Amino acid sequence: MAFARPVLIVFHGPAGEGEAEQLVARARVAAAKRTIAAALAAGFEAVIVASAEPEAFEPAPPGVLLDADAPGEAFSFETRLRGLIARHGLQRPAVMGAGAVPLLGVAEFRLVAEQLEARDGRFVTNNFFSSDLAAWTPGDALDRVRDIPRDNVLPRRLRDQAGLAPVVLARTTESQFDLDTPADVTVLNLVDGLAAELAGAVADPRLPIEPYQKLMRLFCDRDAEVVLAGRVGSATWQHMERETACRVRVFSEERGLATSPGTRSPRSALGFLLEDVGAERFFARMAEMGDGLVLDTRVLEAHLGITPSREDRFQSDLLAPANIAHPALRALTAAAAAAPIPVLLGGHSLVSGGLMALNDAAWRENDRLQG
Repeated sequence: MAFARPVLIVFHGPAGEGEAEQLVARARVAAAKRTIAAALAAGFEAVIVASAEPEAFEPAPPGVLLDADAPGEAFSFETRLRGLIARHGLQRPAVMGAGAVPLLGVAEFRLVAEQLEARDGRFVTNNFFSSDLAAWTPGDALDRVRDIPRDNVLPRRLRDQAGLAPVVLARTTESQFDLDTPADVTVLNLVDGLAAELAGAVADPRLPIEPYQKLMRLFCDRDAEVVLAGRVGSATWQHMERETACRVRVFSEERGLATSPGTRSPRSALGFLLEDVGAERFFARMAEMGDGLVLDTRVLEAHLGITPSREDRFQSDLLAPANIAHPALRALTAAAAAAPIPVLLGGHSLVSGGLMALNDAAWRENDRLQG
């Protein structure tokens, strides 16, 4: 069966066996179900869920095809994507992960569909340099693209190798917020108006809500200063400068860490400081620079040359050092949890769309308190 109209492909990988991994997986499945409903309501012809665990999406509603990963085979994003497009005859595919842009609604998906149906030779994305959602037409333009290790690189490949014209969605909280880690799950707990199923999936007593609430109050305080560190993009910095009352101090390092690996090993100024003074004094120094800290720990990990398990990373995001096996990450997390200022730990999504969502929630709460 060939699909002429837009079709959304949702990739959902193995959940993992750790408690923190399972926490994120539940949230991502719930978010994907909301996304599936929005895409179908927006006019997508079908949604294909490509997953190692398709049973998480059963029973599949009308318009949803569950396509299980081949058991026992090593996963290759590029091979899987090409196979789905060829097997289902997709002429206007859209691709995303299960937790991508969970706040994107029917109106935004309708815009994507309209752009795809307007004419061939274009692609749509929420972020040109590191996409969470990429859609293009014609589908066979992918035949001209080489080397697709992950979905984030699709927009650049589609422009540079396939010659398609870009259409980039407006940079809003809805188009930039991603659900990758427990930090993002925590942020979602503070967002108003979530659908009941998604709100239930992200509610968990292990989430470190208190430091997030403390940091949110700083956004509305003219006398406060917040430190942002990691892969903070200029657009996020500008948004925070424009939309918060506080002062913002930014350490932006290793942009493109995951999508543009170079010949030089990752290096971080804050990583050098951490090496020189140790974790406890590191956070003491950060407290001298601001009243709260949002830290993309993946940059520090890359600088230190450490590769903790996904479960360890997620437990660090939960500020739960007792559950972390890797000694360096455990020490960093323990010092963050004991810091004299609120510290949020996470990945790239926390210092991009996560900050935007937190700021939105902060001002809504501020308005309620002001009455």
